[in-house]
Amino acid sequence: MHYRDFHRESIANPDEFWRREAARIHWETPFDQVLDRSNPPFARWFCGGRTNLCFNAVDRHLAARAQQNALVYVSTETGIERRYTYADLHAEVNRMAAVMRSLGVGRGDRVLIYLPMIPEAVFAMLACARLGAIHSVVFGGFAAPSLAARIDDAKPALLVTADAGARGGKVIDYTPLVDEAMARAAHAPPKVLLIDRQLAPERLNAPYLVDYEPLREQHYDVQIPCEWLESNEPSYILYTSGTTGKPKGVQRDVGGYAVALAASMEYIFEGRAGDTMFTASDIGWVVGHSYIIYAPLLAGMTTVMYEGTPIRPDGGIWWRLVEQHRINLMFTAPTAIRVLKKQDPALLRAADLSSLRTLFLAGEPLDEPTAEWISEALDKPVVDNYWQTETGWPMLAIQRGVEALPPKLGSPGVPCYGYDLVLRSEHTGEPCAQGEKGVITLGYPLPPGCMQTVWGDDARFVKTYWESVPGQQVYSTFDWGVQDADGYVTILGRTDDVINVAGHRLGTREIEEAISSHAAVAEVAVVGVNDAVKGQAALAFVVLRDANAAASPADAQKLAAALAATVDRQLGAIGRPARVHFVPMLPKTRSGKLLRRAIAALAEGHEPGDLPTIEDASALLSIREAVSAGNG
Repeated sequence: MHYRDFHRESIANPDEFWRREAARIHWETPFDQVLDRSNPPFARWFCGGRTNLCFNAVDRHLAARAQQNALVYVSTETGIERRYTYADLHAEVNRMAAVMRSLGVGRGDRVLIYLPMIPEAVFAMLACARLGAIHSVVFGGFAAPSLAARIDDAKPALLVTADAGARGGKVIDYTPLVDEAMARAAHAPPKVLLIDRQLAPERLNAPYLVDYEPLREQHYDVQIPCEWLESNEPSYILYTSGTTGKPKGVQRDVGGYAVALAASMEYIFEGRAGDTMFTASDIGWVVGHSYIIYAPLLAGMTTVMYEGTPIRPDGGIWWRLVEQHRINLMFTAPTAIRVLKKQDPALLRAADLSSLRTLFLAGEPLDEPTAEWISEALDKPVVDNYWQTETGWPMLAIQRGVEALPPKLGSPGVPCYGYDLVLRSEHTGEPCAQGEKGVITLGYPLPPGCMQTVWGDDARFVKTYWESVPGQQVYSTFDWGVQDADGYVTILGRTDDVINVAGHRLGTREIEEAISSHAAVAEVAVVGVNDAVKGQAALAFVVLRDANAAASPADAQKLAAALAATVDRQLGAIGRPARVHFVPMLPKTRSGKLLRRAIAALAEGHEPGDLPTIEDASALLSIREAVSAGNG
């Protein structure tokens, strides 16, 4: 099968293409129309078909895989490890669904899930799918105002939480955050279901709290039938960052999502029933929804859920997990690999990685030095891919299950089947020439599995995503890219990460790529700050592989000059950062993404604002101190 023919068919004849793919899942009632495009930019997939995500992920496998592991849970925070077969998972999901039903949850109701990485989070999501309820997972540890805003937008019938989470050996007490959010919210749910891990320092006894364990025992043997949903009914809401303070809820369907994920497991991830997949993300993010939970289970695989960091108890823990659980597919973010790159290489070499077939990376651009290091260290295929919360599954990748095209360092690959992906001029909306920087856009209709709309706000969906490219009704990813003659796309950063230096528009990602190519650099973040002369100036914040390399002012100055020269060589003098600051760490979210806006705010002397998902607040202090000291 040739990739180009496969992709061309998916765009030219989507009805026939997706009709075939829809056979991957169970339809209780067959659909009567593959695609309804009568109301652009909205699209409806597999109209009239009735199905259920939980049935396809769990019940469907009981006949052949009841005793195969479905979920393996490992927590290096608590030392707990649990294994659940498909039969076990089916029983636990039924118990959770019965408990939810006893608390008044039914079809179409929203359930807000505010949980750490524990098995009950999987049970809760699948229980919602079973009942026909709409889950909205909020990243565990989000600050109370953020949680309250999501409560008010989703208006849930129930909130499910735990007494605490744990990260890096620190306990994060959830119940005071929930208590404050409930007090702040105008639409607080009547009940909060509490998973008591007995980690919190003291128990909060609010009147709305209901303990899960006693209710689980009461409903231990209850069987809850699956609610058969029309393909286009909502399955979940997942909030993502927007340009305003109001939360932006990405709404996903049922049938299209199930078909898209099932197909992606073969064509992109080459996963097979019986394989074991370890996705090192969080259920609060789209990667966790799609590739910790739904896709592996839809494919009849074993999924590994991990609570902990990649370096605790030491930097070899992930590699030991691969050995112990015979993991075949691993999926994480480039940031995590850069962290592991700084660990003792003997920890990686000590593990038996013979079971591992492929390492997948996504979430941010993969720089060439990191790609080269991990490819050589593992001697396994390393496959980058690019997508968004809004798309639900990759839009750029090397689709090895279609054709094993050669990877190109720095590029996540070529457009995936189903995506009519075109780079367009931000000024005219016309397609870009090869090698010309443009905005990555998607034509109508978006393929199955992509967002249907913004929850409760169709007008915002249209205005935000479909009206930003001049003269064209196309979906904007708000990402810059460049495409070569072979169709490979390289991501150059967000369109809102563009800086304007003396009339020249520069993507901060381009400058980061140049700086990160220097052998001394472990990580780098480039941000734009206001400049009285040039409009904006680029500042680089650099983490060195060896902190002692810039120990003295003279060493720092010399190294900063070398980095500037590297940028000059790769981008020209216009790309040279106005200043290079050396810092011990960069502020990131707990999922590993750089907090660029916070860095830029500190660089301009402003406060960074509320950062509920920051991994280590001391990183902000190091940025502030570096700016004050003016090192580099």
